Amino acid sequence: MELEKLSSTEEGEMLSNGNHLGELNPEKMMLNEGYEAAESTAAECEEFLPHLSDKKQIQFTDFEGKTSFGMSVFNLSNAIMGSGILGLAYAMSNTGIVVFVILLVCIAMLSAYSIHLLLRSAGFVGIRAYEQLGHKAFGQPGKIVAAVIISLHNIGAMSSYLYIVKYELPLVIQAFLQLQESNRMWYMNGNYLIVIVSILIILPLALMRQLGYLGYTSGFSLTCMVFFLISLIYKKFQIPCPLPVYGNDSHHSQIVHSNAKNITIEEQCTAKLFTINPETAYTIPILAFAFVCHPEVLPIYTELRSPTKLRMQKVANVSIAAMFIMYLITALFGYLTFYGNVEPELLHTFNTVDPLDTLILCVRLAVLVAVTLTVPVVLFPIRRAIQQLLFSRKDFHWLRHIVIAVVLLICVNLLVIFVPNIRDIFGIIGATSAPSLIFILPGLFYVRIVPNDREPLKSRSKIQAISFATLGFIFMIMSLSFIFRDWIINDGRSHISGH
Repeated sequence: MELEKLSSTEEGEMLSNGNHLGELNPEKMMLNEGYEAAESTAAECEEFLPHLSDKKQIQFTDFEGKTSFGMSVFNLSNAIMGSGILGLAYAMSNTGIVVFVILLVCIAMLSAYSIHLLLRSAGFVGIRAYEQLGHKAFGQPGKIVAAVIISLHNIGAMSSYLYIVKYELPLVIQAFLQLQESNRMWYMNGNYLIVIVSILIILPLALMRQLGYLGYTSGFSLTCMVFFLISLIYKKFQIPCPLPVYGNDSHHSQIVHSNAKNITIEEQCTAKLFTINPETAYTIPILAFAFVCHPEVLPIYTELRSPTKLRMQKVANVSIAAMFIMYLITALFGYLTFYGNVEPELLHTFNTVDPLDTLILCVRLAVLVAVTLTVPVVLFPIRRAIQQLLFSRKDFHWLRHIVIAVVLLICVNLLVIFVPNIRDIFGIIGATSAPSLIFILPGLFYVRIVPNDREPLKSRSKIQAISFATLGFIFMIMSLSFIFRDWIINDGRSHISGH
């Protein structure tokens, strides 16, 4: 094996190229943990020590990460946080507080375990690319499947974020300008606004060569969500129960009165610990996908300063714990503010009180900023997947790097602008890609990649991995069943209304 000293430019090229398997740098050699006791101790100390190559040792020595622990936590937390945070209060209203907390704890622990499987699999073969793990486990078909699933899932996520910008930003502008009704000016057109936001904000951030540079914007995005949480807690003590109806808003008045029909004020304003209704089953898939960040785990691991599996697992654990707290506070105070009147999109529920409330307008703007700054983080794994599939043997080139980002943003913008019913399409994609990324692929990768002489197929670790993948298939079947059930019910309602 050839030993060579990589310059900083060559290191970046090796990362984007994916040709870093097996390259050994004697001056920056990191001991692979999990083998000899002394080597494990050195790895935990995160030292790079020169030594001779060993057939059993797989090293990560092709790229010198420069991203700090804190910035890595910001990036991974930002990848976890999605637009679904606005629907958690509604989920709690359909399960009760106790059931919701139990489900959230279980899903957070399963997500941390899933990342553990990914890091273990990567450590055995010296790979830090999700697509390359698929190639190692199942050959070229595995690589293609992993890349396609990552691309489809993240394109769906980018589309959902831009949909929020498309429909919420005009309302925020209208409220700040104190316009009674929307006019036809260009700045009130959501289609123009998402193009402007994509060009001025998303594209420059997406052109960064390394994901670690987005740590500052990710930190600001999380700060916006902290402001959202503080405002939500404050509003809990400002809004009375039962809810006052603002003005003559007949739509929201109808919602409030229909929900409160035949229900006493005490029942309407009492939190429920356990609840079962037709919407309860939908909560499980919603929470199961609340911690999806797996396509970003390995790229963040690559750029982590002094990388070891233990250090990256700590990054994941801190990120998941932070988002768990944020999710729980959002759901709890959103539910305790509106109880059974909470809507699937939390911010819409505040319109029942005062749609022109200045604090809520600032909160809407903060949420828009947060989801906008999340788009570049989600774009990075898609570009990496495309490079792994089409340009795996080519060196890094700025023109290709830029063109892929521009084409991706153009495609997502066209989808959001011209496909009004894209929600159903990406509902199917999300129901299949999310359980694949969280449960199925990490479990299968672990079983296939970890040698049987190290861990037999009947060992506890591999049995757990197989059970984990099976759980993913169960979640996928549940999610698809709910989607098809909704289609059937909605079609039936449309036929009835037609008659």
